[in-house]
Amino acid sequence: METNTTSYKKHFKTDLSAGLVVFLIALPLCLGISLASGAPLFAGIISGIVGGIVVGFLSGSSINVSGPAASVALVIYTAVQTLGSYEAILVAVVLAGIFQIILGYIKAGTVAYFFPNAMIKGILASIGLVLILKQIPHALGINKVFEGVESFNQADGSNTFSTIVYTLQNIGWGSTIITLVSLAIIILWDRPQMKKMVFFQFFPSALAAVIAAIGLSALYNFYFPELVLGADNLVQLPSAANFGEFFGFFSFPDFSQIGNPQIITIALSITFIASLETLLSTEAGDKLDPYKRKTSTNRELKAQGIGNIVAGLIGGLPITAVIVRTSANVNSGGRTKTATITHGLIMLVCVALIPTILNLIPLAALSAVLFVVGYKLTSYPIYKSVFVQGKKQFLPFIITIVTVLFTDLITGIIVGGTVAVFFVLRDNYKNAYLYNKVSHEGEEKTIIKLAEEVTFLNKADIMLFLDHIPNNHTVVIDGSKSIFIHPDIYDIIDDFEQGAQYKNIKLELIGLTDRNKSKVFWVG
Repeated sequence: METNTTSYKKHFKTDLSAGLVVFLIALPLCLGISLASGAPLFAGIISGIVGGIVVGFLSGSSINVSGPAASVALVIYTAVQTLGSYEAILVAVVLAGIFQIILGYIKAGTVAYFFPNAMIKGILASIGLVLILKQIPHALGINKVFEGVESFNQADGSNTFSTIVYTLQNIGWGSTIITLVSLAIIILWDRPQMKKMVFFQFFPSALAAVIAAIGLSALYNFYFPELVLGADNLVQLPSAANFGEFFGFFSFPDFSQIGNPQIITIALSITFIASLETLLSTEAGDKLDPYKRKTSTNRELKAQGIGNIVAGLIGGLPITAVIVRTSANVNSGGRTKTATITHGLIMLVCVALIPTILNLIPLAALSAVLFVVGYKLTSYPIYKSVFVQGKKQFLPFIITIVTVLFTDLITGIIVGGTVAVFFVLRDNYKNAYLYNKVSHEGEEKTIIKLAEEVTFLNKADIMLFLDHIPNNHTVVIDGSKSIFIHPDIYDIIDDFEQGAQYKNIKLELIGLTDRNKSKVFWVG
């Protein structure tokens, strides 16, 4: 069996390459989420670094990538407007981390194992669609929408589709050309024939596209002034003149606010949303993992909790595991923690030492990278594979996609999960018993055999069936194979037994005597 050490050595080169690609994708997302949150611009960068290094080291997942998430942006934005102090909100981030650690120790992470597969596949496919749709404006040179905002409706009254329509009417050809060139490089670079050569295996296509994009942008400045990109078409990273100024980007919590009830409310909101997205991302990441390794969700909550404590103490936004970055990691060849930690280390070094160079990167090149990631998440074969599984799988899948597309990720999780659970409950509702009708010497008899587990969810089905038993009939209720029968089911049988005499119904109970009732009940 392959040991962890062997695995790290085997995948070291591809993990470094994947870490670089994830960094390129995560950088503008971190900045965009900071803007959407109304927090200091550097707050998202801090969370990206902590999510990569601290959470990456402590997590039990080999492929999860953590950082600031758009799902928590609205909570922070509202809190900033309400409290007027980002330092006070950092106290809530620290408290949220403590709450997550507690959830990990009480094993609340096991709730992730109850996420229906159809919903998880729907979330992944919807994230792919959202990625593609949200990147269209950036790819075509319109950057009035913040990176990382995944919700359908925007604060300025626009939405995903109205922004695309506006973009198509105001195309920036400089960005569009860079997008097309970057896409061509990525697609050709990753073809199987190219991957047979060592250079193309190690050097990531995304980095090649970014370098080419920087070159094209420089070419515009010299020869094509009409195509020159504006500042909002480039990465915009805070730049410090020296280390002292760099450390001035960090903020620290105002613990004098710890007794403020609003802080507790904000902390609980962050805990719920961040934990839910982390659990979902972890479960989804395990499905993307080529080796199908299983992550301890309780350990993941503890790791995220520690990450949020660290982030809160130095000025970062709340951290969650993020599906987009995890997907990019897997698609780029990331197979161990090395990739996640590498992306955090590269971010730390680059924002401290070479922010000016990073600010030369056109957002259009990064959009091209995300187009490819999005396509892999929402390609046609994925829809086809779920469709052939039947409507019980396809309906939760497609409803989740539509809900995420027209609302946001958390709403999609709730609606998609509800639809999936409905089908589970409906199946449970129908599978409480088997019955058959026999006729012997002119006597009509219905034999009802109860299932091994008969819960209160089966009350309605059993009650309706018994209510439709005709007069002058013989009924046998056989519970001899049942391991657990809920007391409510016994009440229904008792009521039927009492009413049977008025309908001239002959009732025979098997395995449901008083003695057996007690035995079966207590087994449950």
